[in-house]
Amino acid sequence: MRLFNRLSVTALAALAATALTPIAAAPAFAQSKAEKPLYKDASQPIDARVEDLLKRMTLEEKVQQMVAVWLAKDKIQTPEGEFDAAKASVNFPNGLGQISRPYDRRAITQGPAAGAAAGTVNRGPEDTARYINAAQKWAVEKTRLGIPLIMHEEALHGYVAPGATSFPQAIALASTWNPKLQEKIFSVAAREMRARGANLALAPVVDIARDPRWGRIEETYGEDPYLVGEMGLAAIRGFQGTTLPLAPDKVYVTLKHMTGHGAPESGTNIGPATVSERTLRENFFPPFERAVTELPVMSVMPSYNEIDGIPSHANRWLLHDVLRQEWGFKGVLLSDYFAIRELMTRHKMFDNLEDAAVRALDATVDFETPDGEAYALLPKLVREGRVSEAQIDESVRRILKLKFNAGLFENPYVDAKAAAKKTETPDAIALAREAAREAMVLLKNDGGLLPLDASKIKRMAVIGTHANDTPIGGYSDIPRHVVSVLEGLKAEGKGKFEVDFAEGVKLTKSRVWAEDAVELVDDATNDKLRAEAVDVAKNADVIFLVLGDNEQLSREAWADNHLGDRNSLELIGPQNQLAKELLALGKPVVVLLLNGRPLAVKYLAENAPALIEGWYLGQETGNAVADVVFGRANPGGKLPVTIARDVGQLPMFYNHKPSARRGYLFAETSPLYPFGYGLSYTTFDIGAPVLATPVIGRLNNVKVSVEVTNTGTRAGDEVVQLYVRDDLASVTRPVKELKRFERVTLAPGEKKTVQFELTPRDLSLWNVDMKRVVEPGTFTISSGPDSVKLKSVTLTVK
Repeated sequence: MRLFNRLSVTALAALAATALTPIAAAPAFAQSKAEKPLYKDASQPIDARVEDLLKRMTLEEKVQQMVAVWLAKDKIQTPEGEFDAAKASVNFPNGLGQISRPYDRRAITQGPAAGAAAGTVNRGPEDTARYINAAQKWAVEKTRLGIPLIMHEEALHGYVAPGATSFPQAIALASTWNPKLQEKIFSVAAREMRARGANLALAPVVDIARDPRWGRIEETYGEDPYLVGEMGLAAIRGFQGTTLPLAPDKVYVTLKHMTGHGAPESGTNIGPATVSERTLRENFFPPFERAVTELPVMSVMPSYNEIDGIPSHANRWLLHDVLRQEWGFKGVLLSDYFAIRELMTRHKMFDNLEDAAVRALDATVDFETPDGEAYALLPKLVREGRVSEAQIDESVRRILKLKFNAGLFENPYVDAKAAAKKTETPDAIALAREAAREAMVLLKNDGGLLPLDASKIKRMAVIGTHANDTPIGGYSDIPRHVVSVLEGLKAEGKGKFEVDFAEGVKLTKSRVWAEDAVELVDDATNDKLRAEAVDVAKNADVIFLVLGDNEQLSREAWADNHLGDRNSLELIGPQNQLAKELLALGKPVVVLLLNGRPLAVKYLAENAPALIEGWYLGQETGNAVADVVFGRANPGGKLPVTIARDVGQLPMFYNHKPSARRGYLFAETSPLYPFGYGLSYTTFDIGAPVLATPVIGRLNNVKVSVEVTNTGTRAGDEVVQLYVRDDLASVTRPVKELKRFERVTLAPGEKKTVQFELTPRDLSLWNVDMKRVVEPGTFTISSGPDSVKLKSVTLTVK
């Protein structure tokens, strides 16, 4: 999602002024005061209520259900940012579909009445709840038909709002390989959102990420369709539950971004996805398909990018033929921010918003966000015969069904006084710490340096600017408290050892995600900081070094003046130089990476004795780091992406085709770290898979058991991974594909047999006629701790 493009404000204001011009509402249907419209009768079936309400609506009222308001919030707010019912009635006499991000608060004197901007202090729990209640009261009591509002918010790794619980970033959550934990996390996010009145989350992101140059890779669950699907399904269960109507503590999800978004040309955001239909069906479609066919998903967001010359918001084949007809999706399609306008401004398909609106509606996009620009023109387009009212009706049916299933007609309000009490509760904080512990991936531990023994340390040097100023990733607001790495280690050392801190290296002058400009710190400043850090480290018994990125160095590039993608995978600035000088002291050095994208840390991989990939670990970063580094928790995270040695290896993903990776002159084709990789403080042995039967028919399932043993001296977690390879086929197949996994906890010496079951779908392919089939032949079934160290057996399908 795009947040705020300053270049577009003037144009938007002018369009909004036109689009929001009041249209006289139709007179109310004649009825006695005692007569209750069917659509207000909660005992009636939802479909009947929808049809009853739809037939009462004017064209203008229908269209207003298809639009939102965000940058034009001055149309519904006082100059101070409070909801203004009188203004709303003047500017939206025909009602309104939804309010975009009601938690954000900008006084009109600051510019547009909304938008991501550095320094903005957004609404807290009670303030948000009061604002939403006031807006719902207007919609229910002051509009002709009393249709309540959808309130959408961001929730990538927790509710994005002040004081809400901030969990590890999405790519870190994927590193847990723990869907049960994921479900708990997003249950908390849903609870905190609904307490303030929000009812639709713009999450989860189920894009497949295939380019680490892309700044948004941190928002994803990695490169593999099965892992992404499992973590995505768990997030949906947490947010929304498994049935409708919504429970009082649940919110709708919005699947993002359909599709190809994670494989942009040149690694730059919204670049064309140069992928075939086969690649879409094999890799990019499965997480979306599983979500909409296995759970009652009611909202999907198309992606900004084009596929084969057709941007997703204009792609009827993608959104109607595949999503709606082939998969049976019955919910709404919600545009990404400004994406309909971008059919004109970015993709250069049209020179006016009217044409863009016609094309998006034909593709069955139901909602325009964040504001009603193009879709506000739909009444005019209906009168001109360019779109039909029947098309409008189809979209509005879906929107109304969304609102009825949310229970908004019966319960549009929340208890504002209780909102804060349901936010960042002790159980949520404990869960954030647990998630951060499980997310860390131990990449290297030479000589068993970790875990550290506090009794053998007199003085620890903590080095790195982000040890103290700890980043938590994009799509975050400000939690009540972020436990920095330094804070966590100081608490650990209290009464045991001294902790000294030195900045060592400063990366950017600011790490504010929403700031447009990114300014690197000059070499002279870093030379001084590095010298000071070396002096501090000379007095230490052990050095704890925090390196990586921050929220400015890899992020969503939402405008030409707000970039976030990179053409290098190296550590930025003199971070490697700092590491070299500290390692030269000959002391034990533990390196923690905090970053949003996989980095080519070749020097650290070769020279640092201990290396942990932390990604962004959320508000409990410091406590969780102390837990892992001092052995209260044993790291068990696994990489959800392949880490390349350098940018020249890209694209680099494990499930490639057999003809890929032939080799380079003077360089290796193997990755720095493979998909699924991660070490532990203990050791495990994973046996070869055992098939219940070595031969099955094409329509049969096969049970697979894998024995795993903790062969070390500590309790720990291992992720048992099961891969499949179609040995010979009528079309080329990947060298291996993840099909099942399970994270297990074992005591020293404990053994467990993990049970899996493969279905015909797991063995299927898309043939030359683009039909899903299972072909007879042999399949290699492999198990192991990652995608490389595997033991295999053969399954025959007849």
